[in-house]
Amino acid sequence: MNTMRQDALTIIDESIKAVLPEAAVIKALEKKKFTGNIVVVAIGKAAWNMAKATKDTLGDKVSKGVVVTKYHHSKGPIEGFEIIEAGHPIPDENSIKGADKALELVGNLTEKDHVIFLISGGGSALFEKPMEGVSLEDIMDITNQLLASGADIVEINAIRKHLSAVKGGRFASQCGKANIYAIVLSDVVGDRLDSIASGPAYPDSSTSEEALRIIEKYKLQVAEHLRKVLNVETPKKVENCETVITGSVTALCEAAAMAAEKLGYKPIVIASTLDCEAKEAGKFMVSIAKEIKNSNNSRPLLQPPCAVIAGGETVVRLTGKGKGGRNQEMALSAAIGIEGMEDVVLFSIGSDGTDGPTDAAGGMVDGKTTQRMKEASIQPEAYLENNDAYHALKASGDLIITGATGTNVNDVVVVLCK
Repeated sequence: MNTMRQDALTIIDESIKAVLPEAAVIKALEKKKFTGNIVVVAIGKAAWNMAKATKDTLGDKVSKGVVVTKYHHSKGPIEGFEIIEAGHPIPDENSIKGADKALELVGNLTEKDHVIFLISGGGSALFEKPMEGVSLEDIMDITNQLLASGADIVEINAIRKHLSAVKGGRFASQCGKANIYAIVLSDVVGDRLDSIASGPAYPDSSTSEEALRIIEKYKLQVAEHLRKVLNVETPKKVENCETVITGSVTALCEAAAMAAEKLGYKPIVIASTLDCEAKEAGKFMVSIAKEIKNSNNSRPLLQPPCAVIAGGETVVRLTGKGKGGRNQEMALSAAIGIEGMEDVVLFSIGSDGTDGPTDAAGGMVDGKTTQRMKEASIQPEAYLENNDAYHALKASGDLIITGATGTNVNDVVVVLCK
């Protein structure tokens, strides 16, 4: 493996370590005095790590807990906790089972009791209880349509919230008078608390009118009985919840910059709010690489060796039938753009270690990636057109496989130039 690719792997490792949630959860717990009965509800891809840190910190003060996380994201038993693994990005029966267990746990609490609510990205799919008159199949169908449409996460969650009995502040309302202390690991650009995991304990800023407008915008097929439910407004006030944000994509980008600097690259963080189409983001990062390689040292900021860093959450508009995720699609798009270029490496990864419905965190490409694909009888442009980045990058040896990382704070893309 060449040195630049080794450098890229080091940056990935260091930046993910920096945003693991345990230390931040412990810090948030130390700021708070708890009374009465304490129960813990943890939802999302980082739920297990957050719950374990809470149990280790508070010990026997926690009476019971529920963890609802993605399949293969649990790392074993936690004393006093029930652990449920569920579907993501499409909810399944276990998503409903997890929400039911959580509601059972908070059902008989008083104003003297505390719910420690640990929220991380992925909670929208993993933690679900459909509104009356809505079936799981309804939610699965509309989620599939939304994910294929190119809608962004805020738009997707606006619909999800209005169809769910636990999203958009509705879980908080089912905790009665109990005090909720929400510790949130943000995976939403701009850290919008009503969008992270669809804001189960936060007042909802989206409206029924907005939800219906999104349906029209993306021409979604929605049955009449769902339109009626969408017209039922979500809570605009939540008075029993205090919320603390413990991590976000900004910290991920800063950690990548520090790791790159240690390796001798001049880091430039250009954005932490990247939210365009993945393949367009790939082209944009390529244009920066070309600018650096062609700058003839006339621009001090763009002189190699440098690392250009961006974070956020892009979207994929599904027109093909392949396999992949937004980070893999961005990497494949970039590979086509940097074909033949020397001393340029680009990677894009999801901090949770799972990009789309695949076992890859993302992809890492260089000037010879497309050549390796062609040697494996793969035409990169055709695979990109078919949204089949996974198989293209697998053939060229350019998938990044980290396994579940235990955190989830959006994606980071880095271009290294020497």
